Amino acid sequence: MIAKIAGIAAACLFAAIAAANAEPFQISSTSFKDGQVLDKKHAGNLPNNPNCVGTNTSPQLSWNNVPEGTKSFAIMVVDPEGRAPAGVVHWIAYGIPATTTSFAEGALGQPSNLYVGGKSTLGVGHYVGPCTPRGIGFHHYTFLLMATDLEPGALQPGMTREELTAALAGKVKGSTAIIGLFGQP
Repeated sequence: MIAKIAGIAAACLFAAIAAANAEPFQISSTSFKDGQVLDKKHAGNLPNNPNCVGTNTSPQLSWNNVPEGTKSFAIMVVDPEGRAPAGVVHWIAYGIPATTTSFAEGALGQPSNLYVGGKSTLGVGHYVGPCTPRGIGFHHYTFLLMATDLEPGALQPGMTREELTAALAGKVKGSTAIIGLFGQP
């Protein structure tokens, strides 16, 4: 009996150590490193906005160590320094199947069947890169990835940040972020 209890205790200890040593849920990019400057091509390209100096090429994104039980992912790209007090939402996407673990560079700058598009500050459901005004320094573009327990088709298209945040309450299994800087002299 003592040997059986010792075996169970050892198994529990081993499981606890394995869980403590597990790699965290993590997002990364081959297009930029966390905390580094985004290339000009990743900036927005809106003809009516002189601050949009890029080609709106979305950066490559990939993630690993997905939380157990994840059914879909949601992404928000937010510039917290833009348009105070709430910042500028550059992209909202959700309903990304759990089998998806990356997006190629340039894959997100237009509507796509790879995700369900939300509604950014500009009112579109695809990636729109930075349009940082000249002379104010760098803004921090936060790429927030959330693992959810929602089926990919559970949420309606066109949700705003506030609507998505409310819909995800209690449904997020883990989150991770990477920050790209962008500014103009």
